[in-house]
Amino acid sequence: MNPRPFGTVLTAMVTPMHEGGAIDVDSAQRLAAYLVARGCDGLVLSGTTGEAPTTHAPEKADLIRAVREAVGPDITILTGAGSNDTAHAVRMAEQGADAGVDGILALTPYYSKPTQPGVVAHFRAILGATSLPVMLYDIPGRTGLAISDWAYDQLAGHKRVVAVKDATGNVAAAKERIERTGLAWYSGDDPLTLDFLRAGAVGVVSVSSHIASREIAAMIAAFHAGDIAEAERLNEALRPVHQAMFTGPGAVNAKSSAYWAGMIASRAMRLPLLPATSDEYDALTAALEVAGMTR
Repeated sequence: MNPRPFGTVLTAMVTPMHEGGAIDVDSAQRLAAYLVARGCDGLVLSGTTGEAPTTHAPEKADLIRAVREAVGPDITILTGAGSNDTAHAVRMAEQGADAGVDGILALTPYYSKPTQPGVVAHFRAILGATSLPVMLYDIPGRTGLAISDWAYDQLAGHKRVVAVKDATGNVAAAKERIERTGLAWYSGDDPLTLDFLRAGAVGVVSVSSHIASREIAAMIAAFHAGDIAEAERLNEALRPVHQAMFTGPGAVNAKSSAYWAGMIASRAMRLPLLPATSDEYDALTAALEVAGMTR
């Protein structure tokens, strides 16, 4: 199994929008190219940070094609398949495959709280929809449902389950699961990335990388090179960035940071999310400047 099947630093990319709500394809291409130039080797489209619940199938497909055009064939692109309706999640996976992604980010079904056998059946339906590799996404704080050890054991033997995005915050459990399943683990929690690396993770699916991808990539590279002191130094320098980015909704702050960097033309969101207020935007960008972030 490829030890880093989707790369090392993946950005959970925002979906840029015009003020009227339409997808801003030009900004999406500009942002994607910027992220790759600054150290990202993968992009996750139409996840939570990409406002997947409020974008629609043709828009998701158009976004994939536009980003692929911008970054070329060598950058990994995943698309989210997240719904509490399994049939809908299956269609998302199929449409992503048709549009040219390299893998699927499969989210636990939210709100409904099925049994663990139901969770496994949900994931198996998504796995059966395409021939693409899949990253399972475990984020109980949003879905209200964690993937159990039993479910991981059931799914780990599937040849196309290759990775996990872990946003549980439970590093100790991750260490044991990595050792038991052999799956490639990705931190899904920016402030805990170094802790997850120590537990055996191979990379991160990041929100802070919208503005700090170079620093995050450097931290992970230092860790993998055995320079733990440098990794710890960079991790400490990133703490105020993470604090700023996660004071409020990550999707809102990620768009604000990308707008501050000049990569997207608008901070527009779709309801129920609202763009940052002027005061919130000023506080975020001031904090990023103090933390040494550059545009």
